[in-house]
Amino acid sequence: MSDFASLRMTMVDTQIRPSDVTRFPIIDAMLHVPRENYVPQSKRDAAYIGANIDLGGGRALLEPRTFAKMIETLDILPSDLVLDVGAGLGYSTALLARLAQTVVALEEDEAMADEAGRVLAADGVDNAVVVKGALTAGAAKYAPYDVIMIGGGVEDVPQALADQLKEGGRIVTVVMSGALGTVKHGLKTDGRIDWRYAFNASAPVLPGFAKEKTFSL
Repeated sequence: MSDFASLRMTMVDTQIRPSDVTRFPIIDAMLHVPRENYVPQSKRDAAYIGANIDLGGGRALLEPRTFAKMIETLDILPSDLVLDVGAGLGYSTALLARLAQTVVALEEDEAMADEAGRVLAADGVDNAVVVKGALTAGAAKYAPYDVIMIGGGVEDVPQALADQLKEGGRIVTVVMSGALGTVKHGLKTDGRIDWRYAFNASAPVLPGFAKEKTFSL
C-alpha cells in the first residue's frame, strides 16, 4: 500500500516549491488534501505523478505544478466566493475550499458530480456545494463570483462565465491552441476581462469550450 502522506510531501518538495509557488496557504493545502481520494480507484497509486491524470469524459486532474501555479495567480482571499468550473471528482474544490470562504463546484457529468459530492463530504469539506449543469453556462444562482477557476483547457471563454465574474474579480484557465497551451489570468475591470499571460501548460479542452469550427472554400 502506498504511503500517500509521504507522496504528498514529495510532490510539494519536487513539483510545487521548485515552480516558485511560495504562498504558504497553497503549499499547506497541497500537503493536506488527499489527492488520491479524488481519482478513479485504479489510478490512486499514480495520483501524485507530475502529469495530467485522465478522469474520463474529457476531464483531467491537472498536474500538481500547473494547478498550484494557477491558484497562485488568483491571490484567493479567505472571504472569496469561488466558482470551480469542471470540478471533476472534486480535488480542485477540496483544495480551493481551504483557501476561500465558499466554493461552488460545477460539473455536468452526473456520475462525477455525485462522486465528488460523496468524497468531499467524507473528507469533511463543508464549505463547498456541488452543482450539476453545463460548464459553459456557469452557476448563475450563486453569482457574482470573486474568483472563477476553469479546471481544463479552453479555446474560448463563454460570455456567460465572464458575466458571472464580479467587478474586480479574477479568472484563470488554460488557453489551448492546437497541442500548445498557455495559462492566462484575467482581471475584470469596467465590465470586461483583461487577460494576461501567466505560464505555459497544456490540458484537454473541456466539453463545450472548443471554438466553433468554420468552413471556407
